[in-house]
Amino acid sequence: MKRLILLFTASVLLSACANQTPSHIALNPQVPEVQKQTNSHQTLAIETIDTRSANFIVRFNNGDDAAKLVSPSEAPRKQIDRVFRAGFTQAGYQIDPSSVKHMQIQLEQLLTDVTESTFGFEAKSNIIINVIVKNSSQELTKRYSARGRLSGPFSADFATLELEMNKLLGQLSGEILNDPELNQFIQQ
Repeated sequence: MKRLILLFTASVLLSACANQTPSHIALNPQVPEVQKQTNSHQTLAIETIDTRSANFIVRFNNGDDAAKLVSPSEAPRKQIDRVFRAGFTQAGYQIDPSSVKHMQIQLEQLLTDVTESTFGFEAKSNIIINVIVKNSSQELTKRYSARGRLSGPFSADFATLELEMNKLLGQLSGEILNDPELNQFIQQ
């Protein structure tokens, strides 16, 4: 009898462990390929802010039940800030917080909505970043966005979602860093 109780307890504990899903997603955006934009030593102050209304980056929709929300393992604002500081440095700018030229990078949306069904899943990602650049007399505001759609059999795994989000962040940051209009405005 003791053996049966022990076996039953062990199987319940193991099944509880097997049903544990990760509670965080680890984003790791990389600095994309950046074209050299300037040879002069122009300074640029960069500030990155997160204007999203919620901290989660993945939402598993469960029909009428409450959605399962997944947060990032590190603040996306910090990661995006590192990417843009390194990217603009590669482009030839000197990052200086006291520069007259000031760039504010606003993370407006970073979300993947996942809908699972009996036969598979569909994940729709949306990233929006606003960039505001000010010099001594003018201001330029541009909005950049990237969308992605991913589907597959079974249920969505975190590794696939991470890859998709990192890919979209890389594309979007490359578009911003290499934007001719933005770079021309910075150099005025």
